Amino acid sequence: MRYIIIGAGAVGGAIGGRLHQAGHDVVLVARGQHAAALRERGLRLRTPDEDLTLRVPVATGPDDVELRPDDVLLLCVKTQDTVAALDAWAPAAAHLPLLCVQNGVANEEMALRRFSRVYGVCVWLPAQYLEPGVVSAGGAPLTGMLHIGRYPQDGETDDTARAIAADLESARFLAPVVPDVLRWKYAKLLSNLANAVQAVCGTDEPEAKELLRRVRAEGEAVLAAAGIPFASDEEQAEQRGDRVDIREVPGAERGGGSTWQSLRRGTGSVEVDYLNGEIVLLGRHHGVPAPVNEALRHATNVLAREGRPPGSTSAADLLAALPS
Repeated sequence: MRYIIIGAGAVGGAIGGRLHQAGHDVVLVARGQHAAALRERGLRLRTPDEDLTLRVPVATGPDDVELRPDDVLLLCVKTQDTVAALDAWAPAAAHLPLLCVQNGVANEEMALRRFSRVYGVCVWLPAQYLEPGVVSAGGAPLTGMLHIGRYPQDGETDDTARAIAADLESARFLAPVVPDVLRWKYAKLLSNLANAVQAVCGTDEPEAKELLRRVRAEGEAVLAAAGIPFASDEEQAEQRGDRVDIREVPGAERGGGSTWQSLRRGTGSVEVDYLNGEIVLLGRHHGVPAPVNEALRHATNVLAREGRPPGSTSAADLLAALPS
């Protein structure tokens, strides 16, 4: 199989780099300065134990790739960019397997409108985009944990998922194939609700810790009302074990999560509408208010639109504006 990594940023670059290092065929799809740096200097993948330069083929879109029957598409863009990416690739590639290697739970349904063979992937992979052509991945001894499952879920697994998982495991990932991938993705969604707190105001102050408590409690209440199951923290930790520990990457500043990184880079958009906003949406469907998630969704989007850096808002001010 050949892996086409659509969105070779932090997560996509780490996965594509590791697959290439393990001897698998890979194409990295990127844009702008990142694509130019990848072509000129290769992908620099920095990990706790290695500083690699990998000469991986690079494309800027489907017109740059002559598709093969054994191609597998890994969609690694942020959710706000999903529709544009799917619309670009579907005309030529809708018959190929497509894996949504993304946070949130909305991407798979978007993909299924355009692709017939869709798989969800629950991403637990601490990675950062450092600069054009350079990404870091702090997981060790394995780089990350990637649960893979068919979408829609039908209680079954298949040979395609197992073959992809085998390739990922040869490339230093833990890659369980599961019949209930959304149960894992909803668990990750709950943990991702904290991304907005970290991005908007940081997580060290007492008021921020109260935001973290309340945003999680709202998420759990909404999922319970919707009848949506999710893997427990204990189940996730047991499966991960000591195989994916977060360690320091020499020479790389430890930053925040994906939302924090988007604000730090000034990208102008964040995926909060599909994280905290997903809880708000489900709450509206099921009659469960989610004011903390809504306030964080709004505040994070304001920072992104205005180009303000992470930590620009006071946790105390956010709390003061919320209903008691």
